[in-house]
Amino acid sequence: MSNNMIKKAGGFEILNHWVLAISFFILAISGFGFLFHLEQVGSAFGGFNQMRDIHNWSGVVFAVSLFLTMFKYLTVALNFSADDMAWLGKAGGYFSKKAQMPPQDELNAGQKLLYIVVLLLGIAISVTGVIMWLRPEMADVNKWVLFSFLVHNIASDIFVIAIPIHIYLATLANPGTLRIMISGTVPVEWARKRHAKWVQKLGY
Repeated sequence: MSNNMIKKAGGFEILNHWVLAISFFILAISGFGFLFHLEQVGSAFGGFNQMRDIHNWSGVVFAVSLFLTMFKYLTVALNFSADDMAWLGKAGGYFSKKAQMPPQDELNAGQKLLYIVVLLLGIAISVTGVIMWLRPEMADVNKWVLFSFLVHNIASDIFVIAIPIHIYLATLANPGTLRIMISGTVPVEWARKRHAKWVQKLGY
């Protein structure tokens, strides 16, 4: 690594991030197609029956990809410090350019919270999705299957709200962040400003 660049994400992490993102968008589009019975969406997937198969198997890909993120992010996300609480207290400095932000680790406090929310919602969506996929004929539906439909739809709606916020914060709100999931590297000075603790651990 050159003196002015630092590696923030490895090749597998980048690949898994895009697999998770693409599977999410397939699930979101097809899911809303089912929810509102949108003929145009169904036709784009080759019909509702084929869309159901694509939706279900995309869910499997999404669940596996989400599980793999735990090896990279879960320990960091669960490690909340006083600096993280101070960061949240100042809303990450998004409402004031003059705010002095406390040093952050590999993930800032906002990213930690977002990851935990995404993980919990993803687990809820995956578990209820399997129940719905393997459910008996509608005549035999029980309260747990109906409850799964409710949880699945609510969790999916929250997900659809959270992900655009994540995309905004990773692009327009924080110029330079997107390159992490493209090249995997960022300028050292950029990293020092946003992830000082992590950079210090690496000896930069």
